Amino acid sequence: MRLKFITATALLSACLLPLLFAAAPVSAEEILLQENRPESYTVQKGDTLWGIAGKFLKQPWRWPDIWRMNRDQIKNPHWIYPGDVISLDKVNGEWQLSINRRDGPSGRNVRISPSVRIDSLQAEAIPSIPPGDLTPYLTQPIITGPEGLPNAAKIIAALDNRVVRGEGDSVYAVSIDEKLGTEWVIYRPGKILRSFDSNETLGYEMRYLGTARVVRFGEVSRMLITTAREEILLNDLLVPAPRETLVNYVPHAPDIAVDGRIIELYNAGTEAGRGFIVVLDRGARDGLEIGNVLAVYHPSPVIPDPRPYEGPDVFSKLSEATRVIIPPTKFLNVPPERSGLLFVFRVFDRVSYAILLNTSEPVVIGDMARKP
Repeated sequence: MRLKFITATALLSACLLPLLFAAAPVSAEEILLQENRPESYTVQKGDTLWGIAGKFLKQPWRWPDIWRMNRDQIKNPHWIYPGDVISLDKVNGEWQLSINRRDGPSGRNVRISPSVRIDSLQAEAIPSIPPGDLTPYLTQPIITGPEGLPNAAKIIAALDNRVVRGEGDSVYAVSIDEKLGTEWVIYRPGKILRSFDSNETLGYEMRYLGTARVVRFGEVSRMLITTAREEILLNDLLVPAPRETLVNYVPHAPDIAVDGRIIELYNAGTEAGRGFIVVLDRGARDGLEIGNVLAVYHPSPVIPDPRPYEGPDVFSKLSEATRVIIPPTKFLNVPPERSGLLFVFRVFDRVSYAILLNTSEPVVIGDMARKP
């Protein structure tokens, strides 16, 4: 399987996100507005598309609908800057958001439609979600096929005879290509990711261990371990540190129905909450893309029906002369309970990585991820 991944600037500071849940399902056309929504809002430094949308909408992922954005604008969103004024108006009987922006030294207010703005201020545009917490996850881990990383460089020795190495230690490696730079990432084969329902193999996760810098190039290169999340061992693999591909997708619901499962809690125990990273058994092949917002549902157990049994008599023979009526136990299926929202920030062919935005109860492996 060809290595394929996408990285994003969709970064989360979980404590800043409002707990926003729809009280009931809505139609595809209906957009629920906040009761205490402002008529307009002046964008502040540190704001995000998600946060601003939450001031107007009960469902922030419906931002593209009320902004009347097409797919190209979702993938390359209009830039919004501190000082811009977001207004909510009715246009032809429908609610619509727009921007008032001061244009030039005259200070004249100009109302603009969604568009791409390219200028020296682009770096100051507000992101989809607050930056900071996701930075380490934008380039790791890696999902591969069963062959792993066959052409990766490898740590073969160290300066002494210790079994394990860590930050600040020097090691020797082979197959280090000088043209690929001095910064490298250390990996070790990790878990096999499987579908929750069918147990089908979806990919092979390469576990991120740390980083290393080349001190001296050669047939056997000397390297300095610069960071270490875990102990570094001989035969651990090295790949060039990737240059991040920065994408700022508007949070939005998928175009198609999604019925996935959470198959891993990344760097967590048995439960996860707001701000944790999870792995889904759905990927680009299933129509997911960066920026998708999904609802998390926790399966409810079946419960015995306490109502009196009204079916036909069921007899059980205890002996040749004795029979007893034993009413069967009837069970009731309870619909799954919605427990949170997640934001997809990295997509492989058959799996995706997402961050939990809101949770009302602990999230566990096996919870469902569906179109909100």
